[in-house]
Amino acid sequence: MKLPYLLSSVFELFFPNPCLGCGKPLRSNTEVLCLICDSKIIVTPFHLHPTNYITEKFIGRAKIHFGTAMTLFAKHGIMQHLLHQLKYKNKKEIGIYLGEKYGKILFIQNEYSKVDCIVPVPLHDKKKEKRGYNQSEYFAIGLSNMLKKPVLSSGLVRLNLKDSQTKKRRLDRWKNVESDFDCLNETELENKHVLLVDDVLTTGATLDSCITILNQIKGVKVSIATIAVVMN
Repeated sequence: MKLPYLLSSVFELFFPNPCLGCGKPLRSNTEVLCLICDSKIIVTPFHLHPTNYITEKFIGRAKIHFGTAMTLFAKHGIMQHLLHQLKYKNKKEIGIYLGEKYGKILFIQNEYSKVDCIVPVPLHDKKKEKRGYNQSEYFAIGLSNMLKKPVLSSGLVRLNLKDSQTKKRRLDRWKNVESDFDCLNETELENKHVLLVDDVLTTGATLDSCITILNQIKGVKVSIATIAVVMN
């Protein structure tokens, strides 16, 4: 047995990698969730239907080609726990894990496999610098690994640094993101089918603003995918 492998095995024995869902030891340091926690992530059927809760949410507001969300958001559920760690606890591997899990499903859906690129909803530079990363970008990376499409992290930029959306009321969310985004390199996206991705869809205000900007670019077609959606 090679020494590095032996040392790795000993390390895993005394310092097991915890499941990011329940905290119990995992079998390998390459895993993120145990089988029990993974089974608690119930995938929606939205991707199977061209018209669904997500697409209907944007009717009369913003033009999208397809729309889907991986799972439903429930307070105190496993997805709330995972999203909190992804967003605030530097657990970027959760974003990649969820993206790859959902990407495998979307890959067999012909329309989602036809997108040209994946664009994450951006954070303002100052917020990204403070947090150290954009959580939606890691979901995009996971999707990219399965869909084999490039992630264009600079596809959109956020112009204004504003308060968090998390505890805002519906109307305040809309006011908070109005005219908040821009595209600095339109030629990069011209005539492309863009998959716009975010972590959670609540009122849709943020995505709506991004979609509006993207739809102004020549020949662009926009579809959206989020990790979770809040049903209201």
